[in-house]
This record gives sequence, structure tokens and C-alpha cells, in this order.
Amino acid sequence: MHASPSFTFALALGIGVACQLVARHVRMPSIVLLLAAGVLCGPDGLGWIEPRALGEEGLFGLVSLAVAIILFEGGLNLDLSALRRAATPIRRLVTIGAVITALGGGLAAHALMGWGDVRLALLFGTLVIVTGPTVIRPLLRNVPLRPKVATVLEAEGLLIDPVGAILAAVTLQLVVLAPGLDSLASGAESLILRSGFGAAAGLVSGFALVGLLRFRRIVPEGLENLVVLGGALVVFELCESQLTESGILAVPVAGVVVGNMERRLARELGEFQEHLTVGLIGLLFVLLAADVRLADVLGLGLPGVLTVAALAFVVRPISVAVCTAGSDLNLRERAFLAWVAPRGVVAAAIASLAAAFLKEEQIPGAEEIRALVFLTIAATVVLQGGTAPLIARLLKVRAPGRENTVIVGAEELGFTLAETLGVPKEQILFCDINPNHCREAETRGFRVVWGNALEERTLARLRLERARAVIGLTSNNEVNHHFAGEARDEYGVELAYAAIGHTAREASTRIVHKHHGRVLFDGPKDVERWNVRLRHGNTVAVALLHSGEVEETVEETTPPGRELDPYLILTVEHEGKRQLMYERWEPVVGARAEALLHTPEQNEALARLAQLGWMLDVVPPEETAEANGS
Repeated sequence: MHASPSFTFALALGIGVACQLVARHVRMPSIVLLLAAGVLCGPDGLGWIEPRALGEEGLFGLVSLAVAIILFEGGLNLDLSALRRAATPIRRLVTIGAVITALGGGLAAHALMGWGDVRLALLFGTLVIVTGPTVIRPLLRNVPLRPKVATVLEAEGLLIDPVGAILAAVTLQLVVLAPGLDSLASGAESLILRSGFGAAAGLVSGFALVGLLRFRRIVPEGLENLVVLGGALVVFELCESQLTESGILAVPVAGVVVGNMERRLARELGEFQEHLTVGLIGLLFVLLAADVRLADVLGLGLPGVLTVAALAFVVRPISVAVCTAGSDLNLRERAFLAWVAPRGVVAAAIASLAAAFLKEEQIPGAEEIRALVFLTIAATVVLQGGTAPLIARLLKVRAPGRENTVIVGAEELGFTLAETLGVPKEQILFCDINPNHCREAETRGFRVVWGNALEERTLARLRLERARAVIGLTSNNEVNHHFAGEARDEYGVELAYAAIGHTAREASTRIVHKHHGRVLFDGPKDVERWNVRLRHGNTVAVALLHSGEVEETVEETTPPGRELDPYLILTVEHEGKRQLMYERWEPVVGARAEALLHTPEQNEALARLAQLGWMLDVVPPEETAEANGS
């Protein structure tokens, strides 16, 4: 089959997307399928995809631009404040651990592969630093781990991508440029010049993009993604045209500036960039895997296998031992971290670019180093990723079970609801897109995740595989029922509740029931209204109720255009079992409930509750109102 450039590009992209879809359904790292598909459809297989049909300049130009976008997206998601607050093991793994991996991997390649050029061996070490969220997140979804272990793995995967790429780029500069230098001093000067230029260009361009985004007259709403994407690519190419290899440093630096200065837009930018990145990852892996000759990988022989084994079973354990020393991680948790370190797409892309530069400079070993990196990726993803569930079970680091309750909407009503559940605060996890709400949740002693609860990366951080119940408690019906449905369908959460407001109540209720979820509370409630009431403090009383006989079903009637919401039942308890109130809960004689009453409408609230069989318990609402206001 003759492969034209357009056919090769379209087919690789299509196969990459198909592999991503299949991987999501079967819950496995997509890289496994992407590597297999690239080899199967490449010149050594069916011959459908011929990367060289793009031309060497076209192929690696595409790879360069894709890597620039991937690194920019990584920088965009690198929260500097979170990094400063990160636990000691995380900070060490992305700094000290990166250096240990680079030196250890380089030493293994030098000793076992017989590479006489130390610089080439060191380049390999820097290429395999990164793990990456593209392989860690599917693993965490399939293997429910204890919170500490999962947090360390996810943070390392997220933060190490830009760190590893920058180190590899800096090392590549030294390897490529050193042969033409008169002395080591001039080589160091050239390295500093390119690194400094890239960092400075990244800072300047990042601040320029931030300034541009803040002028709505210049950048209309809805075009921010295109402006940022175009700006990032222009910055990359301009830097490369001035000093080679400076763009690969400028792009993530610009992303960090934009992501940390424009938090309001960072979420929207991140959504677009993430979708684009997922497509590019599929495209890159299929093309790059097809471009690697099986003969080169097989030609590594036993030395290649031993090098990868040394990296996985010697270098990684040493790195984890050093970086977790003195932490609160126990021996079993440290052992699991030492076992799991699969490599991802950034390693593959940077390795292919490095091989191209080595060829251009006529430095021997270009194909060998790329083949060794791909062998490392395949071995670590298949071996470490594939055996992670078994190792987690043997080391007893799996989560004890589904015990968490995840609440989307970190506001007053959510805090009140959480406190009535009667479970430890460690088992409550809030999620909110508003940083101020997140800070308030932390002040009250709750765990919290900042982000959009409908984004994949936020869902991964919420650890829904460990959730017993999820609650959509925002003022937006669609967010609530979509989140509840996702938790039920994709993560198998047993109890999924969604608060439904009076607007579009029938449609939202139908969607909730379609996904086998529950409408929170005893019916539609105005969440925002209750948040405001609770913030005022003295306008809401906490009432304890008990249930009596109800002769017939009573439907509430509200005058047209008037939705008062005078009461809100939070939880019900019967025979020692407490649960959230939901719309279809069948009244049981002797049940007790905890409810909120709007004090200006208290008489009407009690009358309506009496119609439904609920009577005020012995605790007077006046006393609870005073306690709530104190």
C-alpha cells in the first residue's frame, strides 16, 4: 500500500483515537495499545502506516510541535502553590529523584550497553526520568490505593513531565553541541546561554499572553484557547529559530506563567489543551512506534534487557528510598512506589527528537538510544503497570474499600450536610471550582480538591473508585446529574445523589433516575438559596424530627410562581442506620430525621412536615437556632 503523507497522518490519528477509546473501556494504559498498534500497522507489520512518508523533516517537525503543545499543557497544569505545599517525598521525587534516575540510568547504560560515550549514556538517563499522568491515571483508576500512596504517584507523574523534559533538553544541548566546542568552559557557556534564553523567552511570552488575555476588547470571549495555542507555537518556533533547543524550555515556562496567573481561564484552557493533548499522544505514539524498527529493539539483546531491569529494579528503588526517607510512608508503601514507575509519551517523543539531532550531528548510537527508550517504555508499562494490582494486594497498600463520600459544592449547605452524616471528616472529600470555597473547606478541616468535577483529571484526583457515595450539590442541575451519572456508570459508585432545583426539575430528575441515581433531599430544592440562608446564620433552625403514621400520600402544593423551600430534610435514621434523605425514600414509622427550617417560614414548614408525617422532636427549634447563630 502506497502511503501518502495525508493518508499516513489521518490513519495514525484515527488509530490513535480508537486505541484511546478501547483503553478507556477496558481500563488499561492506552500506551500498551498504541505501541502495539504502531508496530502492527507500521513497516514491520501490515505496512499501512509509513512515518517516513511525511518526510524526515515533516515527521520530526510534527513531533516537535506536538511535544511543544504537550509540554505547554503540562506547564499550564503545574500549580506552583501546590508544589510548594507538596509533601516532602513528592518534592524530593521530582528533584533529587530526577537526578538519581538520570545518573543511575546513565550508569546502567554505560556499564551494561558498553557505551563508551558517557554523554550518550547520560542522555538516556535523562530521557527515562518522566513517568507521566497518561500512564499513572489509568493505573490509579484500576488499582484503588491508600490515599498517601496514590497522592505521591499522581503528583510525581504530573510534576515530573516538564522537569524531565527540561533536563533531557538541557542534556541534549550538551551532547549535540559539545563536539564542536573548543573547551568544556565554552560548552557550559553555550548551555547556560540557551537555557537562559529559553527561560527568559518563556517568562516574557507568558506574561505577554496573560496581558493579552486580560484585554477583552482584543481577545473576545471564546477565542482564548486559539490565542494561547497559537502563541505557544509561535514562541516555540521563534526560540528555535534563534537558538536551537531553547524553545523546548520556553514553552513549559510560558505555560506555568499563564496557568498560575490566570486561574480563572486556566480551567477552560486546560480542558481544550487536555483534549488536544490526548489526540496528539495517540498520534505520536502510533507514528513513533511505527518508525522504530523491530530489528533495532531486538538487536539490543540481553544488554538492553539488563539495562531496563537495572533501571526498574535498582535505580528506582534507590531513588524512592532516598526520597521517602523520614516520611510518614511505611515500608510496604515505599516498596510499592519503588515498583511502579511506567514511562510515557514525553519520553518517546523526546527520544525520537534526540535521535534525529544525533543523526544530524553524525553522533553514533542514535537508533540504539531510541530503541532502548522504547524498550523501557514497553517493559515498564506492561510489567509494572500490569502487575500493579497484584503487587498492591501482596503489599497490602490497596484502599480498604469504598468508604469516602465525595461532595461537589464546597459551600455552607455542603458543610452542614457533611456534619450530619456522622462519619469522620477523613472520609469526606469536597470538590469545588472556586478557590475561596476550597480554602473554606480546608479551614473547616475537610479534604478538598480544586477543579471542575466533570473533567477527567479532576475525577482521577477524587478517587471515585474509593467512594461509597457521591453528592452533586451545586446550584447547577446539569453539573449535579452529570457528575452523579459519571460516578455511577464509569466508577461503579453505589450511591449517587444529585440536588435538583425547581428549574427544569422534570428533565433533570429523569436523567438522574436513568443512571440509577437518587434525587437528593425530599424533592427539588434551591441549593443557592439555602447556602445564602446558612451564611446568614440566624435565619435557619436545625430541627430533629420523628416520623409517625401517614394515612395517605400527600403532595406538596405551592402557589404558582412561589417556591419558598421553607424546610429541607438532610438525613434520616432508622434502626441505627443513618442515610441521606432522597426523594423516593419511603416513610417508616419511628424514623428520625434532621432538617433545616427557614425561621421566617417556620410555621408553614412545620405544617407541611406534619402533613408528611414528620413531627417536631423534643429539641425546640429556637434553641438550635440560637446555637446555629452563635
